[in-house]
Amino acid sequence: MTALDRYVRLESDGLWRPGPDQQRRQVTISFGNATLVIADGAARPLAHWSLPAVIRLNPNETPAIYAPDQEASEALEIADEIMIDAIEEVRKSLAKARPQPGKLRHWITAGIVAATLALAVFWLPGALMRQTLAVVPNAKRIEIGTIILAHVQTKTGAVCRDAAAQAAAGTLATRVFGAGTPLNIVVVPKLDQGALAMPGGLIILDAGLLQAADDPVAVAGFVLASRVAIAGQDPLEPVLREAGLAATFGLLTTGDIPRDVLQRHADDRLDQPAPQADPAELRRAFAASNLPQRPYQMLADARTGTMPDLGRDPLDGQPSPPVMTDSAWISLQNICNR
Repeated sequence: MTALDRYVRLESDGLWRPGPDQQRRQVTISFGNATLVIADGAARPLAHWSLPAVIRLNPNETPAIYAPDQEASEALEIADEIMIDAIEEVRKSLAKARPQPGKLRHWITAGIVAATLALAVFWLPGALMRQTLAVVPNAKRIEIGTIILAHVQTKTGAVCRDAAAQAAAGTLATRVFGAGTPLNIVVVPKLDQGALAMPGGLIILDAGLLQAADDPVAVAGFVLASRVAIAGQDPLEPVLREAGLAATFGLLTTGDIPRDVLQRHADDRLDQPAPQADPAELRRAFAASNLPQRPYQMLADARTGTMPDLGRDPLDGQPSPPVMTDSAWISLQNICNR
């Protein structure tokens, strides 16, 4: 899956410089749903760049030179016109959605003045957090989720990538959450929690869970439970609670959040058990998604030794639409074996 519907898979060669004083090296670039993946000749990922954050250093020149951030700590040289056009299309689309620079400066200044003059409105941490969550755009949320995912991969292993399997993951998301869902399922080699919902519409899934499941319905249950566990809560809220008032105010006024804050959040999520969904809410979610509960309960029992008590299954004995085809399921199960 890619950020542009007309491409199922898009790759090209390029030259990557990992640091200002380091030599360029030949790499393979993969254009994904929210990231550019830079890999070596053996297809080992070397870096993940957030598409919304990519900056072009030499506009209107070819080969195009890109950086992952304003500091240009890395650089990527691309000569392939199709890849350049795809990156530029995403960048232009995001630029149209952003406020004009002058207006943004006025907005930030007005926000600071208003916060100073009306301190009583924002002195409560909860009020400041709600205001920040209300104005953070989707592109920034995707960027934050991508950075968190990059830190998560240092402990779980790199995201497994295969075109057919990624298409199957998209089918799984659509079956569970409905057509047009913005949620993106990615699979990593080892995730003790089974499935975790992250900011930016990401759901991280354990490859071992896929191997242990008898059918995709059980995995669909874990994916569903990961979202129900944070029902009524903005996925970005736990990040800001851990970040504190200073970082939250910084995100509100400048649109930036320290990377070490996101790394701490990634570490905390991996060190803690997965949040548990309310049984009544989860039962209703299974019914709304037309998914039987039993396969999920059996797989959860096999993993943890405890079967979730969800009460009577309203779909017990009733037919339900399949989650995906057998071939798609096999592709998804083997996504980390290719």
